Amino acid sequence: MEIGKRNRIIFIHLVLHRPKVYRHVLYNEINQETVNIQHLLWKLVFAFLLLDSYRSLLLRRTHEQSSLVLITMKVLVDVLTTNLAFIFSFAIAAKGLLNEVSRKREILLGILISSYFKIFLLAMLVWEFPVSAIFIIDILVLTSNSMALKVMTESSTSRCIAVCLIAHTVRFLVGQIIEPTTFFTQFGSFVHLSSLFRILRFQLQLPL
Repeated sequence: MEIGKRNRIIFIHLVLHRPKVYRHVLYNEINQETVNIQHLLWKLVFAFLLLDSYRSLLLRRTHEQSSLVLITMKVLVDVLTTNLAFIFSFAIAAKGLLNEVSRKREILLGILISSYFKIFLLAMLVWEFPVSAIFIIDILVLTSNSMALKVMTESSTSRCIAVCLIAHTVRFLVGQIIEPTTFFTQFGSFVHLSSLFRILRFQLQLPL
């Protein structure tokens, strides 16, 4: 019971983007002496790609009329290509803005862990949400990635946000090149982007 209560408190503080809780999870909970990092990394990559595949499928459900096999192939191409673009653009931006080149595996692990907001996509299995809900989750993932990067590199908030924003923007643009018909499905949700981003950036700067 105490463990469950502790985990709930940690999760709530993660949602609130508390730096000390991110530091606790990334450095204390994920301890190389007690956790098989390589095994954990592969499991997180699998979960990340699986949730991204579901996200891609949700974006297609309103207009896609193709066969199941064709939709599956499109989803796989979309997920693999956009995430490769994300990784490469993130690496280039991190090297340019943060001069971070040595701890690639640790930073990748932190980015995967801090993408935990993607699990809220599973709520759409039960309840009907507008497409804009997907992009609210995307923004929360972006800000959570920024906080994890800030904790791991001890760089300024603005630089960490810039790195993650570049990587997520490249990922989005590559997705539009692969499947431009989804752009109009997604465009309406971006009217909320500026206000949500200001609110979530303020969350990143809240002290513990």
